[in-house]
Amino acid sequence: MSGAPAVSALAHVLVLTDDIERSRDFYERVLGLETGPRPPLAFPGFWVYASDAPCLHIADRAAYRAHAATLGLAVPEGAGGRGPIDHLAFAASDYDAACARLAACGVTPVPNDVPGGGPRQLFFDDPDGVRIEINVLAEERTP
Repeated sequence: MSGAPAVSALAHVLVLTDDIERSRDFYERVLGLETGPRPPLAFPGFWVYASDAPCLHIADRAAYRAHAATLGLAVPEGAGGRGPIDHLAFAASDYDAACARLAACGVTPVPNDVPGGGPRQLFFDDPDGVRIEINVLAEERTP
């Protein structure tokens, strides 16, 4: 197949939760993301931004499931399990600052240094069991 790609970027990821305020607070407090403008959708939720870009859409699980059903879309029941998506990855530029922020928030990440000069990674779960990864590229490492 040739020509221009059908898409140009990932717009956002939708995270379903039973407590949208708790999830929003977690992403703001732990990752430093900020709640921003959201269109008047038919279900409650928040758009959470990194800098000026919306990257995460947090939605009430039951309300979103009911709305999706009106469109003919099935949404699995219940929470838990990662399904076919294992984690959401965010980029950071300061490993030590990321570690300090997580510690201050009571989050104990699982660290991983990718061999061969790859990124340093921190893995942890959000309140609904969504695995989060923070990547700090090798050239951005602090001595």
